[in-house]
Amino acid sequence: MMKKKAVWIASIILSFVVVVPLFCWIGMRVAFPRPYVGTVAQCGVEQSLVYAVIRTESGYREDVVSSAGAVGLMQIKPSTAEFICEREKIVFETERLLEGEYNIVLGTRYLLYLREKFERDDTVLAAYNAGEGTVRQWLQDEKFSSDGITLAQIPYPETAAYIKKVGKFKKIYEFLYS
Repeated sequence: MMKKKAVWIASIILSFVVVVPLFCWIGMRVAFPRPYVGTVAQCGVEQSLVYAVIRTESGYREDVVSSAGAVGLMQIKPSTAEFICEREKIVFETERLLEGEYNIVLGTRYLLYLREKFERDDTVLAAYNAGEGTVRQWLQDEKFSSDGITLAQIPYPETAAYIKKVGKFKKIYEFLYS
């Protein structure tokens, strides 16, 4: 009787030590997938950042269109996509913006473009969310930036929340897939 109880207790402990964390790990990977991993791996942007942006922007839904007209996984506006296509010598096709791979290529090229313009990741993300011109204005305003490089304050609450959310999701992706 004592032996059965010890085995039962050991199996419960084993469940909590091994099985529960395993299910949590699997559940987290389901909640934080990596679609188009080949495309993302070749994009030149840190994979965890790309996936964090995708999760924040579209929740992995390829067919989503925002009220502002941003399209697809990475929520690229057609005008931004056209700009990136001209710059990168890619054929621009509006109807393809809903295709995951095409959208990721253009979205990551836009992130790379913004990295050329801004030194800090949080500023790049602010520009991705609020627009390059808006962020340039913030950086020139002493209320928001004392050095013209770093944003001490972000006047759009939505953009401030966006940067935090992407940062949180990036850390989760780094934990799950590093």
